[in-house]
Amino acid sequence: MLRNRLSEAMKDAMRSKNERVLNTVRLMMSQLKDRDIAARPKGITAIPDDEILQMFNSMIKQRRESIEMFEKGGRPELAKAEQGEIEVIQSFMPKQMDDAEVAAAVNDAIAASGAASVKDMGKVMAVLKEKYAGKMDFSRVSAVVKQSLG
Repeated sequence: MLRNRLSEAMKDAMRSKNERVLNTVRLMMSQLKDRDIAARPKGITAIPDDEILQMFNSMIKQRRESIEMFEKGGRPELAKAEQGEIEVIQSFMPKQMDDAEVAAAVNDAIAASGAASVKDMGKVMAVLKEKYAGKMDFSRVSAVVKQSLG
């Protein structure tokens, strides 16, 4: 499903001559193809949508890090370009969970994994990644998990 949406978005961007969207979608499709090729030795011809969403999350994380570096380096025009790419990538992802939903999901995951301390954080994060891939930003969720366990 995500693959079809990417293809359609690329066609639409070409028709409308939207360079920012076109370039970002091409980049996304390129990374997707790389992941598909890397999965072939495992007998997988095309990675599933949940792995595609994880790939999108990592792309967003990379761009946020780049934005931080560009702002520190006094390059606001590059930071703005990266923010534009984040917006395009996010348009392909499901609606992100709000803070209350994240807190409830973390509490459920703690109960499901039987976590008792911060040492069990990996178990909780594994449960969350399995159930909520693409629906939450795991770099931010880790702080909530630490707080709940600590």
